[in-house]
Formats: sequence, C-alpha cells, structure tokens
Amino acid sequence: MANLARTVFLVSDSTGITTESFSHSLLSQFAHIEFNFVHMRYVDSMSKAREAAAQIAAAGKEQEARPLVFSTLVDAELRRVIAASGGAWYDLFETYLAPLQQELQMEPRHVSGRTHGVIDDRFYTARIDAVNFSLQNDDGVSTRHYSEADIILVGVSRTGKTPTCLYLALHYGVYAANFPITEDDCLALRLPAALQRHREKLFGLTIDAERLQRIRSQRRADSRYASLSQCRREIQLAEELFAATRIPYLDTTTMSVEEIATTILNRSGLRKEARPAPAGS
Repeated sequence: MANLARTVFLVSDSTGITTESFSHSLLSQFAHIEFNFVHMRYVDSMSKAREAAAQIAAAGKEQEARPLVFSTLVDAELRRVIAASGGAWYDLFETYLAPLQQELQMEPRHVSGRTHGVIDDRFYTARIDAVNFSLQNDDGVSTRHYSEADIILVGVSRTGKTPTCLYLALHYGVYAANFPITEDDCLALRLPAALQRHREKLFGLTIDAERLQRIRSQRRADSRYASLSQCRREIQLAEELFAATRIPYLDTTTMSVEEIATTILNRSGLRKEARPAPAGS
C-alpha cells in the first residue's frame, strides 16, 4: 500500500489544537502514507455537525478509501452525527471519557474548550511573563536580567535558539534567554564575559552544517555567512567550545521545536509546569 493518500478530517468544537496533536501523534507512525488534513474547528452546534458530516460522507463517496475522522467533540449528540458520516472514526472522548468516569466515580462536566483555555489565571500570567522575558532577552541584546533566567540557550546563529526559548516560555513558563556564540568566542575557547557568571544555566544547541546552510541561505543567500564551509567551521568550533567549557548541548538537526524544548527540560531537570505568580500579584 505504498504512497496511498488518505484524507483526514480533524473535527473539534474549539480550537482544534488537541485534535491535531492527537491525530499527528498516531499518524506519524505511518510515514509511507500521504495524509491530507482537513481542519473542522468550532463544530459546536447541530447544524455545523450535520454540515461537517455531509462533507465527510461526500469525501468518502469520491475517494477510493474512506476518510479518517479524528474528533475531540465533547457533546455526545454531535459525536453521534459525525460518527454516522461513514468515515473511520477515532474519538478521544468516546474512547477515554467513560472509563475515566467509571474509575473516578464522577460525572464529567462536558464543557468544551477547557484543554487550552485559561483555567488558572496565575499560570496564564506566569506564561505570559515568561514570554515577555524571552523576547526581552533574545539574541544577547540584553544580558542584565540573566540572573532571573531559568536557562540560557547558546549556539551559533540559526540553530533554533529563539523559537525554542519562546516555546519553553509559552508552554512551560520557563524564563529562557539566548545568546549567540561568535567565531571569535570559539577561537578563544572561552565563554563571553556576560555568560561566565551564569555557566550553570547554559545549554548549547548545534546542528548539521548542511542543514544550517539551507536555513541561512533562506535569509542571506550567496553570502559567506550562508556558505557550507563557514557553517562547518562555526559548528565545529562551537562544539569544541561546548566540550572545553563542559556545557551540555543538543543536536537539533532532525528535531522539531517541541522535541528540542522537551529534551532540554528533561536533560536540564527544569520543572515542567508554569510557575505561579507571586501571592498578591
């Protein structure tokens, strides 16, 4: 069944974030199949559910294989409408909610949109504060607040430091700063003065030189900065600096931002939940 394309409907009564994560986690195990995703967000009424079901049924008639349908609909009536569409049906709540209800001996609230909503204002505020910190301490522009940082990512330009810091901040409330390592720093095998007093917070990022060349070429094509020889040189020198100064580091070549962030959390021992705001704030 090589290269068979399948249509995948992602049906949610809210943003669709959970549906997307749920489906991608499962379908990533079937790399030989091409999946075409159709997002159906905010299906929160009977009329919208019937419209979605009709679209799924039509796709099933037009295509060789029936569509896959992933759902995180909370309302049981809406689930029944979508389930009757003829697609291969995979529902997060249908699968897990009833066993959980039995185990916990408690009726679920059946409220949509709670997974990614603001449940606790303190945690929400903490994450926003962490994002602001990462933006203010990006790319070594300012280092005077490094004492407040939970972690400081270091590496040569375009190794994924900024997006990783923002992901850590937004999802985990981690105060993450980042600082670019230059060729001069590497040649001296010495950390920049701004980093030396925060050495225990440093975590390095590296990347394959050819991958780095492709990334840099999108920004500054046909430049020395984006040349393969320069990328190789900077990566080699940076890794030598990490080794000499005993900074843990991670190769990000084949990793998503999510994977980079969670690996850093695991290896560094940082907490995995947002810090509450101080009492009275």
